[in-house]
This record gives sequence, structure tokens and C-alpha cells, in this order.
Amino acid sequence: MEITAFLDRKLARRFRTYDSDGDGFIGRDDFTQAGERTTKAFGLSGDDPKAVRFHAMLAGLWDQLHSVTDQDHNGRISLEEYKKAFANGLLETPESFDDGYTPFLDAIMAIADEDGDGKLTLQEHVTWTGALLNLSEADARGIHDLLSDDDGLLSTRALLEAIREFYFSEDPAEAGNWLLGSLD
Repeated sequence: MEITAFLDRKLARRFRTYDSDGDGFIGRDDFTQAGERTTKAFGLSGDDPKAVRFHAMLAGLWDQLHSVTDQDHNGRISLEEYKKAFANGLLETPESFDDGYTPFLDAIMAIADEDGDGKLTLQEHVTWTGALLNLSEADARGIHDLLSDDDGLLSTRALLEAIREFYFSEDPAEAGNWLLGSLD
């Protein structure tokens, strides 16, 4: 995969959302902390089946990401290692991305979609993106407005399409490219 200047900016932004402690590296603790913030934000106990599933998905995501990106085997991922993994084909096609990402998105929706209708309200979206991704409320509101339907709800399908656009689209006009707010 070619890392264009636009994709480089998006990957740097995504890296920052993973780096919970802001130390310039992604580690297992970043994933653990993000998971704990998210389940706590929705009032789930650690033994709630939704929380257990979500934490297991995060652990699996960390294991997968770590196994293909940590080139120096120091237990953490640098921004350069993260970008290099993408250049080497971490995400090969939008279809393979969907296969790998859908179960994780389902685990998030099981927590964030409190009424289980398959759609997120503005507040649900603001809460999960703030807790998991450290997004500002303004950024979360902005992307929710871009992606939501006429009723102000954001469907799982629309969210998956936006995430796919974030990784695969080079068109700055595509809403998914702003999924994490400003790229600066």
C-alpha cells in the first residue's frame, strides 16, 4: 500500500488516538486503559458480558497489531513502525478490512448502542469516541453530524463505511476521512 501524504496524516492521527498515555508509543496498556475508560463511561462492570467481550476484542486487536508492527520487538509500537506496517499491507483491501473490523465494531456497538437498535445517538457517539479514542466532544459531534441520518442517528453500517473511507479513500471530501477530527 502506498502511503500518500494524506494517508500519512490520517495514520498519524489514528496513532495518537491509540496512544492513551501520550508517550509517543502504543503499548498494551494503552489498549487496556482505553477499554476500561469505555466500559466505565457506559456504566459496565468488569464482569459484564459486553465488557468482557469488548476487552477480549481489544486484547486481540493489540496482539494482531503488535505482531505485525513491532519490528524491534520492544513491546511497543512507534509511529514509524505503525506507518511501515500499513505500507507493507496491514490493510490489504476494503473487503479484508471489513472482515477483520466488523467483529470489533460489533463489540463497540454492543456497549455504546444502549437501546440496541443498531444506531448511535449523538450522546452515545460522543461518549464512546471520547472514552475509546480520546476525541474531543466537538470532533465527535462534527463527525456524527456528517455521518448520521435524517433522524440524527448513526448506523453501524454508516460507521463501518466511514472507517473504511478513513483508511482507503484519498478524497478529502469523503466524510470518513474526518472520522477522527482534524488531521493536524
